[in-house]
Amino acid sequence: MSPTTATEPTVLPLTMADGARAELLCVAPDGEPRDAVFWLPAMGMPAKHYLPLAAALAARGVAVALHEWRGIGSSSLRASHRCNWSYRELLQLDLPAGMAALRAHWPQARAWVGGHSLGGQLACLYAALHPGDMAGIALVASGAPYWRRFRHGTLVGMAYVLAPLLAALRGHLPGRRIGFGGNEARGVIADWARSGRTGRYAAAGMAEDFEQRLAALELPVLAQRMRDDWLGPAASLDWLLGKMPHALRRHKQVTPDDLGGAPADHFSWMKAPGSIAARMVEWIATDDAVFTTPHHSSP
Repeated sequence: MSPTTATEPTVLPLTMADGARAELLCVAPDGEPRDAVFWLPAMGMPAKHYLPLAAALAARGVAVALHEWRGIGSSSLRASHRCNWSYRELLQLDLPAGMAALRAHWPQARAWVGGHSLGGQLACLYAALHPGDMAGIALVASGAPYWRRFRHGTLVGMAYVLAPLLAALRGHLPGRRIGFGGNEARGVIADWARSGRTGRYAAAGMAEDFEQRLAALELPVLAQRMRDDWLGPAASLDWLLGKMPHALRRHKQVTPDDLGGAPADHFSWMKAPGSIAARMVEWIATDDAVFTTPHHSSP
């Protein structure tokens, strides 16, 4: 196989234990990488949209494997009345397969996990289940969806009631039509909305106490919050980080100046991810993460 370049990712076909298929997009620097990030997209976002981030990380010496969510992009499945899944399949089938492929592809590299928005939440849950499988967690524009942590919390809370009802009626959440996420499986929406209503993580069909596991997590965490991100406000991120009191955290705010003048919102950073990647690489290169509470975050 020819070496990976930033413009030509290596495509690794994955087959999950239940037969579902997807592609893992791998981007590597020149030479053998010392570190590799397993990156989880936002809800409904195809993996290929994170190739600029992967290229920026690879240009700074860090390899990246871009995960494809079940039902999105290269996935062999599409959510419907007859095809459904939840966080359980994502956490027990898909993410372990992706992490195993990353380790096989770059066996000498330290593995890290990271994610955007919902991808960041599931990165934390996966790390809580497998704390020995990775060196740390990188979050970008992420946070817990708890309705009480949003400015217009009542409206957000109503969405967490209506979304599962709509998904049950249609067989999936028609995210493409309503302008939120992708066409999402009703089981995923049920688990996501439950965490939004209660502020606690749980997954249908899984007996694990995620709150307890998160509380015990001691991995370093880098959280980069977009200054003008109404989908990931500071209070939302604080709620997520507060679930991991023993984690060594760095909490950075990203402004338009960091993005070359682009809006510091939920998605615009993806077009100019250089500063995001630079902070991640600096953090990865630091042997001992600096602990800061969300209420005393560095700018």
